[in-house]
Amino acid sequence: MLQDIVITLPTAAAAPAATNVALAAPAAAQTQQVEGAADFSIQHAMSYMGVVNWAVFIALVIMSLVGWYYTVVKSIKYSRINSRAGRVTSTFWQTQNAQEAIRFMEEQPSWEPFSKIALECAQAASYHQKSEGRLAETLNRSEFIDRALRQAVSRESQTLEDGQTWLATTGAIAPFVGLLGTVWGILLALVRLGAAGETSIQAVAGPVGEALLMTFLGLFVAIPAVMAFNYFNRINRKLVAQFDAFAHDLHDFFATGARVGDGR
Repeated sequence: MLQDIVITLPTAAAAPAATNVALAAPAAAQTQQVEGAADFSIQHAMSYMGVVNWAVFIALVIMSLVGWYYTVVKSIKYSRINSRAGRVTSTFWQTQNAQEAIRFMEEQPSWEPFSKIALECAQAASYHQKSEGRLAETLNRSEFIDRALRQAVSRESQTLEDGQTWLATTGAIAPFVGLLGTVWGILLALVRLGAAGETSIQAVAGPVGEALLMTFLGLFVAIPAVMAFNYFNRINRKLVAQFDAFAHDLHDFFATGARVGDGR
């Protein structure tokens, strides 16, 4: 009986130890899962970036910053132009004295396009009136004013397009720049995995995640640039149409002395 008791005691003492090992196993597995999940973080993915991928990353950041700069600057510019366009043109036509109307245009800010077009037309009409000899004989008043107005409208239209080329280029090539980083990253990942002989998800997650990050950044840069370009292009078409209409009225006024459709 005593021997049975002695033999039973170690067996009973070993049971809690086995229980502790069984409880520790899920905890260890859970810890490994957490560590594996941490491998999918952006910081872990960026740790695999090489020289080419860093160059792609910096290029995308520069493209994004410049694109957002043009987006903000042009938004403010268009807002200021549209807020003053109606008042500037209506005040010019409602002013009875032509000299006062020209003086009003001269008081406008340097960035205001309608006043520039009107002043260009007025200067052309005044120059042709004061000129004598070959200029008056070669070009009549209407042709000379029309030429000046075309140049003014063309110049102001080109000013509106500042930054459009950058936005269009960014929207067109940013996805391909990101794709370049993705292809290069996957290529390096396959080479590393082949050399190391590893096939676990932890070994694949970092390099592939870094490669896919480049595609995400390319799309993140391109989509706002394309949206901004289309929006600004639409505003440009409207403003150019207003420039043309205003220029036609100015031509009629300075060439004939009366605005078409106006009883004056």
